[in-house]
Amino acid sequence: TLHRNRMGGRHNHCYTSPVYREKVWEIDKRLAETFGNHPGVLLWHISNEYGGACYCPLCQAEFRKWLQRKYGTLDALNQAWWTSFWSHTYTDWEQIEAPGPRGEELLHGLVLDWYRFVTSRTVDFCTWEKKAIRAGGSNLPVTTNLMGFYYDLDYSKFKDVLDIASWDNYPNWRGESSDVETAIHTAMTHDLMRCIKHKPFLMMESTPSQVNWRSINRLKAPGMHELASLQAVAHGSNSVQYFQWRQSRGASEKFHGAVVDHYGGNDTRVFQEVTHVGKRLESLSALCLSNVRSQAAILFDRENEWALDAACGPRNGAMHYEETIQSHYQAFWRLGINVDLINETDDLTGYKLVIAPMLYLHRDGIADKLRRFVSSGGTLVGTYWSGLVDENDLCFEGPTPGEGLTKVYGLRSEEIDGLRDEDSNHMFWNGKLYELRELCELVHIGSAKTLAVYSNDFYAGKAALTVNHFGEGRAYFLAARAEDTFYCDFYRQLTQQIGVCPSLGHTVLPEGITAGSRFTDDGKEFIAVQNFTPRMVCIPLEKPLTNLEDCQTETSLTLPPYGVRFLTQESST
Repeated sequence: TLHRNRMGGRHNHCYTSPVYREKVWEIDKRLAETFGNHPGVLLWHISNEYGGACYCPLCQAEFRKWLQRKYGTLDALNQAWWTSFWSHTYTDWEQIEAPGPRGEELLHGLVLDWYRFVTSRTVDFCTWEKKAIRAGGSNLPVTTNLMGFYYDLDYSKFKDVLDIASWDNYPNWRGESSDVETAIHTAMTHDLMRCIKHKPFLMMESTPSQVNWRSINRLKAPGMHELASLQAVAHGSNSVQYFQWRQSRGASEKFHGAVVDHYGGNDTRVFQEVTHVGKRLESLSALCLSNVRSQAAILFDRENEWALDAACGPRNGAMHYEETIQSHYQAFWRLGINVDLINETDDLTGYKLVIAPMLYLHRDGIADKLRRFVSSGGTLVGTYWSGLVDENDLCFEGPTPGEGLTKVYGLRSEEIDGLRDEDSNHMFWNGKLYELRELCELVHIGSAKTLAVYSNDFYAGKAALTVNHFGEGRAYFLAARAEDTFYCDFYRQLTQQIGVCPSLGHTVLPEGITAGSRFTDDGKEFIAVQNFTPRMVCIPLEKPLTNLEDCQTETSLTLPPYGVRFLTQESST
């Protein structure tokens, strides 16, 4: 017997419900009429952490309408979803239901389209709220607080409705991962959020102390709050904001960190650290007129991830797409090189280097964009499990990577070996041995040059890393998932070859230290050097730089534990 969910928790609404929409419209419109011209109102924060899917009859009916608009006919839908397999052909639109454990879950096109529909409904509701504010007479900018790598929504679809991107940042400092690993993931998330609009964003929420919803909730070490706050600024945020200002007296977040706790005084460690961050932000106000610019980009595409995870094989439930993205990203973080996180719809113009890990699904002309990018002189790095299916998750017939990318890479993929967690292979490259894990693809070499080969198993001696010249550019292909050290060594050499510049030039950054840059339109560069370790470090500088906050010239930089400094120079880019 199925039972209807009762009222409870935080989300109890349906984005399709006309009654709910009517009530929300009236609330938003009246707020805009009342406060839209108040000098203290800078922008509108719509809703809170959009998320969740509704399976009510209204949403099921809207899903069918959405499919009808997309496919036009049932024949086209059945073809796109390959429903003839297992005789699951639809003969009436009313037969289609959302995927679920008590129904259809193995039609990959259905699963993919349901995720797309949920995103479409959510964006439509956000647009509805924005229209209500405009109807109330306010033209102030609009934002909503996103949640980083939240899986169930494709945040790139919000770029046209939001005037400013913002997100809620809650890193797990002193948690199960090292603070350096946490810093890398947080930096990557900041860059993902920034690239929604490719403009400065807002860090809408952070805790000044600890959260209360993890199994174990650690306090931040002294200095970490300041460093974490200014890390956001370094990656393009124009704000440091908190949840919550005053600690709630009751309910589920009464022990969530706050600027003012239940004690209510201003003499607490947390209050004093928040005050100090505020003073530093005042001295860094020049950064508000700058933005992050990158010569390198990593393709992270949410629709690609949905399709990749739904596919059966070669490592079910353990493809680790986001972890793979981070393995590539961490190399740039450690090298102190700006990098964007873009999706398949983004323009590649202006990049010298594009990295496309596990680009399983092709959509929006991505293959043609990559081909033109390399042909025009760009450098592309592709990997295993790429170019296998179209936007409906139907496999390409013919050689893969599909849609002509075999010519770009100078090879074709033939087989892929899914390794157990305890298994590994190896390859030699530049005189060093690197471990390979999880997935090892076997490729047939065409015009590509082999740079490294597998060391073990029946495919020992077959290519594991290749390069191919195509047009004016080059395309590298990594056939297996490598250890993080390889990515650091590989991208250090590659970025030097193609002129992708670290923020601190040839300065070698110690473990746990990173640097990143923001640029103004008139050519000034601001360099944020950050120390995510509990030790003091001294870094020699390649050339003298000016400390933004005290205007002193620095020839070397001493960073205290969890310290961060902002330096300036005239940009050479």
